[in-house]
Amino acid sequence: MKIYDRPGFPNPSRIRIVLAEKRLENRIEFVSVDLIGAEHKQPRFLAINPSGKIPVLELDDGTLISESTAITEYLDNLDGNPTLTGKTPREKATVHIRAEAELMGAVDGYFHYATPGLGDAMQPYVSPEWTGRQEWGQRQGAKAIQGMKYFDGVLKSRPFVAGEAFSMADITVFASLDFAEAAGLAIPPELASLAAWRTKVSELPSVKKRSGQAFLPEDLKRFGL
Repeated sequence: MKIYDRPGFPNPSRIRIVLAEKRLENRIEFVSVDLIGAEHKQPRFLAINPSGKIPVLELDDGTLISESTAITEYLDNLDGNPTLTGKTPREKATVHIRAEAELMGAVDGYFHYATPGLGDAMQPYVSPEWTGRQEWGQRQGAKAIQGMKYFDGVLKSRPFVAGEAFSMADITVFASLDFAEAAGLAIPPELASLAAWRTKVSELPSVKKRSGQAFLPEDLKRFGL
């Protein structure tokens, strides 16, 4: 199998944690996509994923699966023993607990519209002529903070986002918080439960593996870091 992604970015990080959890790293060939150069918006990549987003999973028979949730569902069920996406209908529903809409999507909106985002090459793809983009981006940032408050409340009464076990919900929230921090949205200091959960999750073996797959040096240079 192949995965089209870029180390260090939030959705690729999610899938790399999944791969480590399921011990599938040795079955994957990674194909690097230049996000800062907007390679994912060019015809060659759009033929792979018309939405112009990463990651994309390509199966051995050529089947292409996009969207992190769908990729996680596939990888988690390969061995017939899903551990991240739920086994019962209730578990399956619970792992989708608002993480995409309330946190990941909001941080993404803030990053692309209230900050320089991925830089000059990507500007034509994020509505540069839209006069309300900065205001909208700031509203998304505020929404992300509200999402953090919501998950702080959730984590006051349970060890993981969806209940008693580490799941796709935790992976999404964890990657969202990393993304938010990189974009300048820190966890508010009063959200102690969320901060403690993040520290705990950062020590999980699969998450530690992902931390060794940070931004590529050339990407850091282009970010000016």
